[in-house]
Amino acid sequence: MSALAGHNDRVTQRSVILLGSTGSIGTQALDVVDRHPDRFRVTGLAAGGGAPATLAAQVLATGAERVAVADPGAVGGLRDALGTRAGAIEILAGPDAATELAGAGADVVLNGITGAVGLGPTLAALEAGSTLALANKESLVAGGPLVKAARRRPDQIVPVDSEHSAIAQSLRSGTHEEVERIILTASGGPFRGRSRAELADVTLEQALAHPTWAMGPVSTINSATLMNKGLELIEASLLFDVPGDRVTVVVHPQSVIHSMVEFRDGSTIAQASPPDMRLPIALGLSWPERLGDVASPCDWTQAATWTFEPVDDAAFPALRLARESLAASATHPAVYNAANEEAVEAFRAGRCGFLDIVDTVEAVLAEHDGVPAADLTLEVLDETQAWARRRAQELL
Repeated sequence: MSALAGHNDRVTQRSVILLGSTGSIGTQALDVVDRHPDRFRVTGLAAGGGAPATLAAQVLATGAERVAVADPGAVGGLRDALGTRAGAIEILAGPDAATELAGAGADVVLNGITGAVGLGPTLAALEAGSTLALANKESLVAGGPLVKAARRRPDQIVPVDSEHSAIAQSLRSGTHEEVERIILTASGGPFRGRSRAELADVTLEQALAHPTWAMGPVSTINSATLMNKGLELIEASLLFDVPGDRVTVVVHPQSVIHSMVEFRDGSTIAQASPPDMRLPIALGLSWPERLGDVASPCDWTQAATWTFEPVDDAAFPALRLARESLAASATHPAVYNAANEEAVEAFRAGRCGFLDIVDTVEAVLAEHDGVPAADLTLEVLDETQAWARRRAQELL
């Protein structure tokens, strides 16, 4: 078969539901869809409700038939913005609206929601048989065993995080048994090279100044603490069935190599591209096929230098905590994430310092006894996360 055989005249259009449509992932996904109208048809959109005019514009532009908002108070503004089209659109509202929409049975559900609240939609999409394009790493971190149990086929979850998409692409070069380890690359965030003492007076504005990626505030702060990389380490271990101690993190400030897979014969396969989330988003929607007109490739006519350096674990202990959480129990990763979400919110509100974020996570983890995977249920998980949030708030 020709290497160009992916250009198939018989194109199947996929129905798509986008969760978190007004956020960074959602808006870039809509750009990909807009470039390939013959490949994708948006049937549903979900958002928090903080930008009803933007959400309404997306509904009108895509022709989506259903829309979900987490905030019931946003329904009025959404209807007003939809104008004469409001009566033709089914509007779901409330904390479970995105979950209901995700279970509608679309060909692909892209979960771009931020935080552990994305777990319900993740499970609903899997149970409905949809392919899950997963950008919501927290749902897998929090409910890993539940998510894996809900998966109906090996390829039902397609990672959208740039690192995990890179790993999935690199894994095409060998079998699971041939994998020696996974190498996650990290930009290092805005504070690469600083000691722990130099991080004590970090401001919110400084933490939000990421040198490479344009992300939402929570993801950007998580990148600054390297908690984001800890969450990705847990996600990689669960997604690709590789123990946490065989997932290595290396700092790569240029963010061109998105991650690598090392095989047992000594070969390392890397995926490289300029930092542009549309590439992994497009693969999440079209997997296993690659689309054209998605992102610009590396310019090999220009001189370039790519550097790699180890993580400073003393200044950034989040990765150590992630590995310890993976090894401890089925619920420790959920506690890791829940405590972090509360600490990040406190930092954004000016109620704690930058170093307090990871220190709080470590303190809450130390108090958690853990639940084995065999005993994990949604109810147990909800109780565990609620306890972790309360305890983090008390410590903060």
